[in-house]
Amino acid sequence: MKTDDLIRAMTSDLAPPGPSIERRFAVALLPGVLVALALFAVTLGPRGDLALVAGDMRFLFKFVVTLLLALCSALLVWRLVRPGAPARLQIATLAFVPLVLAAGVLMELFVLPVGSWCPKLIGSNGLVCLVSIPLFALPMLIAEILALRQGAPTRPTLTGVVAGLFAGGVAAAIYAAHCPDDSPLFVALWYSLGIAIVALVGGLAGRLALRW
Repeated sequence: MKTDDLIRAMTSDLAPPGPSIERRFAVALLPGVLVALALFAVTLGPRGDLALVAGDMRFLFKFVVTLLLALCSALLVWRLVRPGAPARLQIATLAFVPLVLAAGVLMELFVLPVGSWCPKLIGSNGLVCLVSIPLFALPMLIAEILALRQGAPTRPTLTGVVAGLFAGGVAAAIYAAHCPDDSPLFVALWYSLGIAIVALVGGLAGRLALRW
C-alpha cells in the first residue's frame, strides 16, 4: 500500500460524525407534523370559543399532559435507539406523566358534584377524539419510524411503542385545540384510549421495521 493510501485509510475514521439521532429525528418529524396540522385544519379546525377558554385551567391542562407525554417519550426513544445507553431516568420521567394526569383527575373529582362525574367522563366528543388522535398521529409515526431506522434499537417493539406515545401525545395536543371537552376525566379516558391505539400501532411498526 502506498503511503498516501495508508494515510487516507487511517484518517477516514476521523471524519466528523453525521447528524445526531435527535437532529435526524426532528428533521424527519417536521413533514409529519405539517401533514398532521393540515389534516387538523381540513377536518376539524380550532374550536370557536378558543379565545375565551385560552386562560381556563382545564383547557390548558390538556396541553400540559399531552405535551409532557410527547417530551418524555422523545427523551426515552432517543435512548432506546442507542444500544447500551442507560434509560432509567427517562423511564422514570415518562412514568411521571400518568401521575400528573391522575392528580388532575383527583382534583376534578374533588371540585365536581358526584352526579356530574359520569357526564364529564363520557363528554360529547368521545368518538371524534378516538378517531382524530390516531389520524393526526399517523404521518408523524411514519416519519419517526423512518428516522429511527438510522439508529440501532435493541428492543424494536418497545422503541415503536414509545415512538407511538410521542406521536400520540403531539396529535392529542393538536386535537385539544378543537376538543370542546376540557374535563380531566374526559382526557383520562378518551385521550388515553386514542394515544394507546397509536402506541399499539407503533409497537407493531417497530417490530417489523426496526429489527436489525
